[in-house]
Amino acid sequence: MSKKDQINDQNVPKHIAIIMDGNGRWAKQQGEDRIYGHYEGVNSVRSVVKGAGEIGVAGDFNHSPCV
Repeated sequence: MSKKDQINDQNVPKHIAIIMDGNGRWAKQQGEDRIYGHYEGVNSVRSVVKGAGEIGVAGDFNHSPCV
């Protein structure tokens, strides 16, 4: 059984908010430039937005600057 199949549709939120904070600090801790953290943060948000859409979170993600 996939993780998606284990989700109760009644518990899926209608909307989500994504606050990107700490990507630059994370990159510095990894010994990288801040921009590397921003790049990786965008990749993470893309993954979250894709997964949210797959489980039925409502929203027009096409207007998101990270998609």
